[in-house]
Amino acid sequence: MSGIVLTGSITAQVPALISQAGERAGVRFLEFFTANIRNLNTRRAYARAANEFLTWCSTVGVASITAVSPLHVATWIELQQQRLAAPSVKQRLAAIRHLFDWLVVGQVVPHNPAASVRGPSHAARTGKTPVLEPSEARQLLDSIDDSTPAGLRDRALIALMVFSFARIGAALSMKVEDVYTQNRRLWVRLREKGGKQHAMPCHHSLEAYLQAYLVETGLDNDPKGPLFRTLGRGTGQLSPNALPQANAHAMVRRRALAVGIKTPIGNHSFRATGITAYLKNGGTLENAAAMANHASTRTTQLYDRRRDEITLDEIERVRF
Repeated sequence: MSGIVLTGSITAQVPALISQAGERAGVRFLEFFTANIRNLNTRRAYARAANEFLTWCSTVGVASITAVSPLHVATWIELQQQRLAAPSVKQRLAAIRHLFDWLVVGQVVPHNPAASVRGPSHAARTGKTPVLEPSEARQLLDSIDDSTPAGLRDRALIALMVFSFARIGAALSMKVEDVYTQNRRLWVRLREKGGKQHAMPCHHSLEAYLQAYLVETGLDNDPKGPLFRTLGRGTGQLSPNALPQANAHAMVRRRALAVGIKTPIGNHSFRATGITAYLKNGGTLENAAAMANHASTRTTQLYDRRRDEITLDEIERVRF
């Protein structure tokens, strides 16, 4: 298999079954990821699933891409269920199904072997992302030393995710100019999934944190540069490079552990924390969906953890 860089650091491997089918099949395979999928996270996940499935097919003796059958897909899905959660398995089946649809349209294969394969049942009423109590979120923000560029950056990033319900991907793709003044109030501009732009006024705490970050680090003089940046090695100063998601996740875990928060939070925890706090304080589900840029309130409900408190209260009624 050869590695082809699709965009940035994402590399798609051309499996043996595809390369053996000829140049047209190889081109069609790569076009599936480059021309058909715009979201980088989806592209990365689908590329991983496609490569693992087609590599597995080769190891079990499938002679060609046209010989892949529903039995092969169903067997591989059963194997995935032994080690992955149902949503992950359903995503992998979707990747295989969409890939073969693309290959059928391109006349590489005569039919889609994944079309008749059913994935595992899964219905979620609440998400699994760990969330913080409002007091824990405030403790975390207050604990960050704002005398350094790293502290100013980290406090502003966490506050942005809590107060604007921003996804980590949208937050880290912001430019300095995406923090702007309108009607004498600071606003933020987020680029969400599907290329949609979403603008929101800042909570007064977020406004203070962002202004301190921009002014004290001098970033307000570089409007076209990335808003959240890595630190220069050995300098402690901000570099010109955007902060990767993995670095942001490590920072969040490190900051949480430093103040004694044992909940294994991640970048996405702050979105759920902010939405839950908003709803607990009288906010409506419809407005929460608009603020989070969700197309449906059903998605927003996955972030609403108010039921967790009800469950805990009821559990404590069991007395002996």
